[in-house]
Amino acid sequence: MSKAVVTVVGKDKPGIIAGVANTLADHNINILDVSQTIMSDIFTMSMLINLEELEGQFNVLQDDLNKLGTDLGVTIHTQREEIFDAMSRV
Repeated sequence: MSKAVVTVVGKDKPGIIAGVANTLADHNINILDVSQTIMSDIFTMSMLINLEELEGQFNVLQDDLNKLGTDLGVTIHTQREEIFDAMSRV
């Protein structure tokens, strides 16, 4: 199964989870797991997503999530699972 990790960090505000979930749904992506927390007023979220039904190219998904992050005032990183795992070992 092809997977990716999406991380979101920024000042908490309404609509962050909805915006990310809607963007993923627009690309026909299923969310496999999600964890989120708020530290003071800083929002952090990690998602594991399934890319098997991805409509379009991965870089287009990354671009759409980056644009959403800019619009929401948060930072969104999207990495394929194998790259995330390799980076975690360094």
